[in-house]
Amino acid sequence: MFKYAVIFLIISLVAGALGLTNVSAVAKRISLIPVALFFLVFLILLGFAFLVGEAIEHAWLMPATLALIEA
Repeated sequence: MFKYAVIFLIISLVAGALGLTNVSAVAKRISLIPVALFFLVFLILLGFAFLVGEAIEHAWLMPATLALIEA
C-alpha cells in the first residue's frame, strides 16, 4: 500500500516538473489516499500498543483480583 503511494508521488513530481499539471494533480490525489490509510492504520496500531502496554503494566493487580473472586 505504501509502495503505491510512493510510486504515485514520484509520478506526480515528474509530471509536475514536465509541466503536466493535470496528470500531476491526479497522481497527487491518488498518492494521498494510500498515505492517509497508512497513517490511520499506524495510529490504530499505536493506540492498541498503548492499551496493551497499560494492561501489562497493571498485570500485578491480577493475582489480588483472582484471590478476591475465589474467596
